[in-house]
This record gives sequence, C-alpha cells and structure tokens, in this order.
Amino acid sequence: MDEELRSLASRLRDEAGGGPVYERLLTTTDHDELAAVLTERERPLWARELAAFRLGCAGDRRAFESLVLLLNHRDPERCVSAAHALFLLGDPRTPRAAAALATNELRVAYALLPVRLLTRLRAPESVPALMTVLRRRLTAGDPHWRVALACVEGLGALGDKRAAEVVRAALPHPRLTAAAAAALARLEM
Repeated sequence: MDEELRSLASRLRDEAGGGPVYERLLTTTDHDELAAVLTERERPLWARELAAFRLGCAGDRRAFESLVLLLNHRDPERCVSAAHALFLLGDPRTPRAAAALATNELRVAYALLPVRLLTRLRAPESVPALMTVLRRRLTAGDPHWRVALACVEGLGALGDKRAAEVVRAALPHPRLTAAAAAALARLEM
C-alpha cells in the first residue's frame, strides 16, 4: 500500500467505522465492483471517495467525475486525495476541469488544490488559468492569499514567460513578495 492510500485509508477508517464493507473496498482488485460504488444509490461519501481514489490511481477513467467533485470539496483532505488520484489517472479532461474549478470565483475558497494540480499537470490550460486566478487575488483585501501564493509558485515552476507581468504585480503584496521574486528570477532567465 502506497503512502497516499495508507493516509486515505486511515482517515476513512474512522469515518466508515471500519467493518467488512470498508475492508472490501480497500482490498478488492475488482474495478467493476469499485465503479459500481460510484453509481449506486445511498452509498456514503467515504465509500465513493475510496472507490474513486482506487480507480483513479489505477488509471480507470470511470473515476473521473467523482474525483473532480471531490477536488472541489470543502474538506481539504478529500481535495488532496482527489488531486493525487486525478494526476495519476492521466485523463485528458483533467486540465480543463481543474482550470474550471480554479477559476470559479464562487468557489475560490476551494481553489488551492485545483491550482496545485494545474501546476503538476503542466498542461496548456495551466498557465492561463493560474494567471487568471492570480490577477483576481491581487485586489486589495482579498482573503485568499494562499491561493495567490500557490499561483505565484506554480507560475514560477512552469516557467512560462507570459506570466512575468502578473507575477511582477504580486511583488508588492507582503505574503507574496518572496515567492514572486523567486518566480520572476526563473521567468526572466
């Protein structure tokens, strides 16, 4: 069992209360059984999350929709697990979905993991989405500085020179100054 699955299993064991259903979903190698959990009525969230995570990590695209929903969940731990599984899934729809979640102003409080996933994916959608999110976060009094910081760090890591102007605009923001300076050093090389 890899570290990500171990962490997920530990967290969900408490939520599920253990038991045979939990153990079965944790150990089964039957992808059809796991996929059925995603569509069956009245399955608890922990069961859907465990099934989607296991399918996504195995490259089974039936997990895509469930993982995208979990990526936008209010619980950051669910978002972390979903982002990991989406990255491993390798579905070509993932960058567009992550960009849509990251740029949705109505859900900006939950944009941190989609932003980080976009950086990891290094997809064509990544830089434009991160630039859009960062521009919006640079308004006076914006409370989502962690999202802005993730954008600055991501744009620096992606190294696309188109981002230099918006990263430069982040320099005066005290919580972003150091990361913006480091990102600009990479972008202006």
